[in-house]
Amino acid sequence: MSIYEKYSPVEFDEIETYDLHDRPSKVTVNDFARPLGDHPSIEDLLGSLPKILAGTSLLELAGRIVRAKTLGKPVIWGIGGHVIKTGLAPVIIDLAKRGYVSAVAANGSVLVHDSEIAVAGFTSEDVDATLGEGAFGAARQTGELLNSAARKALKEETGLGEAVGGELVALAPAHAQHSLLYHCYSNAIPVTAHLTIGADIGHFHPNVDGAALGAATHMDFRLFCSIVRDMHEGGVYLNFGSAVVLPEIFLKAVTVTRNLGFPLTDITTANFDFIQHYRPLTNVVRRPTSGGAGKGYSLTGHHELMLPLMAAAIISEANRTEPLEK
Repeated sequence: MSIYEKYSPVEFDEIETYDLHDRPSKVTVNDFARPLGDHPSIEDLLGSLPKILAGTSLLELAGRIVRAKTLGKPVIWGIGGHVIKTGLAPVIIDLAKRGYVSAVAANGSVLVHDSEIAVAGFTSEDVDATLGEGAFGAARQTGELLNSAARKALKEETGLGEAVGGELVALAPAHAQHSLLYHCYSNAIPVTAHLTIGADIGHFHPNVDGAALGAATHMDFRLFCSIVRDMHEGGVYLNFGSAVVLPEIFLKAVTVTRNLGFPLTDITTANFDFIQHYRPLTNVVRRPTSGGAGKGYSLTGHHELMLPLMAAAIISEANRTEPLEK
């Protein structure tokens, strides 16, 4: 039995069509990218982006960050260690000087890499070359600095981020101008450090104190909740390069804030990463902004490209909208 005895191919003769010119469409030539010309400026580059998908999201997000500063609301930067390892601290420091970094939330690797940059001018050891002999992560100065800061934080009842910044400032390291922690401590910008015990190299050094690490990072979580609370009606949270720890920390801070009676509406969140992972998309972009509580963005790409582009968009938007200081 042939299939054509059971099924006859459909005829299209009576399909109803419509006039293309009458159809609403999502993309028009007015949204297209524009060629840059021979001597493009940053404004030319940003203006040339297609007004489609991420091209729109980047500029919208920049506008919301500038708005947050205007409203006196926090712009919180959640960062993973890769942001520091790819040399982006100077860009964030510049944004901090301009008023677009109200606080920094860091995972433990940020403390490692930023402090090594400040002290030695380099970081990111060759794990493959040192793991075989058990030497990976055993740099003495790094372990001593981070664990000394944790013990000091426990004694003084402060957070770990502040304590590490204080240690760096006390050392007056040769490369302080490249250290985000040094700059933040020197300018009273909160840095909260959120550890996973055992995940960072300082956690197995001879001078480690688990109680001190736990108390200091818990203090930072409490401080972070206080900063997130101030996001209500205009604040921004940016997640750069943390796929698990900081998205989980942020979600818990959101629920703590709302549990204590603060509604936390009209907030903006964004996740930047090479690949869009489940937790950042769920815990940063979608859940905290659901039900009309705000708007979330997802932008995909390498940090070493996307963060400078984001910074350029912020500065360009600020120049366009903010009144000149007299």
